[in-house]
Amino acid sequence: MPNFSETFRDFKASKTVLFWSCAGCIVATMVVGFTWGGWVTGGSAQERADGAAEQAVAQLAADICVNRYLASPDVRTNLTAFNAESVYRRSRVIEDGGWVTLADREKPISGAAKLCADQLAAVDLADLPTTPVADARAVPAVEATTVQ
Repeated sequence: MPNFSETFRDFKASKTVLFWSCAGCIVATMVVGFTWGGWVTGGSAQERADGAAEQAVAQLAADICVNRYLASPDVRTNLTAFNAESVYRRSRVIEDGGWVTLADREKPISGAAKLCADQLAAVDLADLPTTPVADARAVPAVEATTVQ
């Protein structure tokens, strides 16, 4: 009776065995890649990219909203009234006030109102300056300089 090493050394694989071995390796590689390797299809990669882009736009709009809100002349009164609202109503107050409707858009940026409301709820009235801040919507004048 030959031992394992002799049997392995004398083994001659047929074309059928080679074909099915390669097919099994391909399937095993795909299963491991898609389950643990982090591989994704083109469609799910596009969905993830679209979701990330929407989230980035919402975060940017929320940051602009907070800056504009805090730069308003009556920020203390507005913020006090805002904090008096229920947590569930705050996003609606931000949307209705037009704080997350940017540029020529007719509708507010999706998801930005909640992010803005959460950031505004965290603002402490004691940290706000006593004098109004310059209007955030105004564009500062830039002096023209010449390069020599």
